[in-house]
Amino acid sequence: QVQLVESGGGLVQAGGSLRLSCAASGSIFIINGMGWYRQAPGKQRELVARITSRSRTNYADSVKGRFTISRDNAKNTVYLQMNSLKPEDTAVYYCNADALQATGIVNYWGQGTQVTVSS
Repeated sequence: QVQLVESGGGLVQAGGSLRLSCAASGSIFIINGMGWYRQAPGKQRELVARITSRSRTNYADSVKGRFTISRDNAKNTVYLQMNSLKPEDTAVYYCNADALQATGIVNYWGQGTQVTVSS
């Protein structure tokens, strides 16, 4: 089993910044892709940003130029630096990871962290 523990959410005014962290622990051989998704009330969960084990990244168009995803492979941790936040960024943000375990690659989700951007 792998646990993903997120931190860093909170309330911020529009134009402000937050940094999310997600640390993976447990029965891990290798963490492959890691990413952040978000779900706003009444909407489907959507990809925010994803990063491969070799730090190749992709972003949703809505966050390009404002958000930066990074990772520390030694710590099995992924970060999301969010700048120039907008009210429409308000959502629960979920960490996601593909972990290579003895049985193969298994996908895991964190419990989510609330990000609220006030106007």
